[in-house]
Amino acid sequence: MIFDGPSILIVLVTMGFSLWAQAKVKGAYARYSQVGTRSGMTGADVARWMMQREGITDVDLECIPGELTDHYDPRTKTVRLSQAVYGSQSIAALGIAAHEVGHVIQHAHQYAPLNLRAIVYPTANIGTRMAPILIIAGAFFLHWPVLVWVGVFLFAASTVFTVITLPVEFNASSRALVALEQGGILEKDELSGAREVLSAAAWTYVAAAVASVMWLLYYLSLANRR
Repeated sequence: MIFDGPSILIVLVTMGFSLWAQAKVKGAYARYSQVGTRSGMTGADVARWMMQREGITDVDLECIPGELTDHYDPRTKTVRLSQAVYGSQSIAALGIAAHEVGHVIQHAHQYAPLNLRAIVYPTANIGTRMAPILIIAGAFFLHWPVLVWVGVFLFAASTVFTVITLPVEFNASSRALVALEQGGILEKDELSGAREVLSAAAWTYVAAAVASVMWLLYYLSLANRR
C-alpha cells in the first residue's frame, strides 16, 4: 500500500463499505437465527433433502465449529455447516444450508461461472498475496516497470475472481430460495426472512468486488505514471 491521497481514500471507502456489509449480515443472521420454522427441519435436514432432490449422492455433509463458517468444498465434495446451522431449525439456518447446497448443484451441473472461478483461482490466490509487494517494489525500490506490470496482472486476476464470485453467490442463493419455496420447506413469511439473510450476505461479496476493482484501477494508474 502506498500512503498517498488516493490510496487513503480507497482504504476509507472500502473499509466503511465492508464494515457496513458485515454489520448487515450479522444483524440479519442474529434476527432470523432466533426465529424457528414451522417445518421443524434443521439445516442438515435441508441440505440432505436438497441433494436427494437433485439426485446428488457423492457429496458429504459435515458439522464444523464457528459461526458463519459454512461453505462447500468442491475439491473434497463436502458441505460443511457450522454448529449453529447444522442442528438449528431457524430461518437463517435453513437459508444458509440451502445456499451451500446451491453451490453443490452448481458444481453438479457444471455452472460456467463456478468453473471459470476455479480456473482463475490459482493465479488470483498468488495475486492477492504478492501483487501489492511486487508493485511497490517495482515502482519505488527497484524502479523496474516490468515488475510493476507483473504485479498489476496478478492483482487483475484476483479482481476477476472477486467479480466472478458475484454471479456464483447470487445464483446459489436463487437456487436455494426456489428449492425452499417449491419444496414447501418455508412458508411465505419465512421465505422473506431467508431472502433477507442471503441478500445481506451477498453484500459482503459486493463490498469485496468493489474494493478489488478500486485497487486495480489505482495500481493501473500507478503503473502508467511510473
